[in-house]
Amino acid sequence: MSLQAVRQTVRHPAFRLAITDMAGTSLGLAAWAMVTGVAMVKSGMSVSMAIFMSLLVYAGSAQLAVIPLLATGAPLWVVWLTASCVNLRFVIFSSLWRSYFAHLPLRQRLTIGYFSGDVIFVAFMKRFPEPQPAPDQVPYFWGAASTNWLAWQVPSIAGILLANAVPLSWGLGFAGVLALLGVLLSLLFDRATWLATGVAATAAIAAFALPLKLNILVAIAAAVTVGLLIEAVDRRRHHPEVLLVPADSMIPADELEQVEAGDAVALREELHP
Repeated sequence: MSLQAVRQTVRHPAFRLAITDMAGTSLGLAAWAMVTGVAMVKSGMSVSMAIFMSLLVYAGSAQLAVIPLLATGAPLWVVWLTASCVNLRFVIFSSLWRSYFAHLPLRQRLTIGYFSGDVIFVAFMKRFPEPQPAPDQVPYFWGAASTNWLAWQVPSIAGILLANAVPLSWGLGFAGVLALLGVLLSLLFDRATWLATGVAATAAIAAFALPLKLNILVAIAAAVTVGLLIEAVDRRRHHPEVLLVPADSMIPADELEQVEAGDAVALREELHP
């Protein structure tokens, strides 16, 4: 993205609107980030490695999930599997965002993938419920993404640098739980997310006795399975629109996207002698 394009994006009204939408959740996210930064150093990770992890991974739930495993010396495959399972939800997010950003160049789509997040997804979908590209979507995403990134990285790095000066008696672990609950409640906006959350909580409690905190993996797998099942059922209930395409013409780009997304079925006219 050129400097001129960046300036246009920052000056766009949708960019400022996204900052306003993200302001409320940024406080909870900042508390969560600081707790994560402190936890990384308290678990034995060096300051430089913790900062590197915060900037590169940029996934609070995955970081918190693997920190106890790293501290207890869990096998590397367990650490990787845990992080992968925690981040499986981004596969679903990406499939839904495809309707909005598929027309962008690959480099921009990869950058969007790095900066995407749960709260950004919720705010974006509330503003743009119709799965089709619009001029305000890209500026809005970058307004939300920049706010979310700063709200995470600044407190996280502060927590990393100040970890040795913060006593455990402050109860930051409990503060982190409260911050996570606040973020979680902001994500529960439909029947599917409520059901998946209930299943995950039930599975985590039922599998609590498993070693190496594998009950987290069980809960994630159960929630993802339920989410995919609900999505499959909703797609079966949704009857795609029938698009009649003339025999001697190509399918327009907007209609082709609907066909690829499964929202429409193209029927081409036949030429008879």
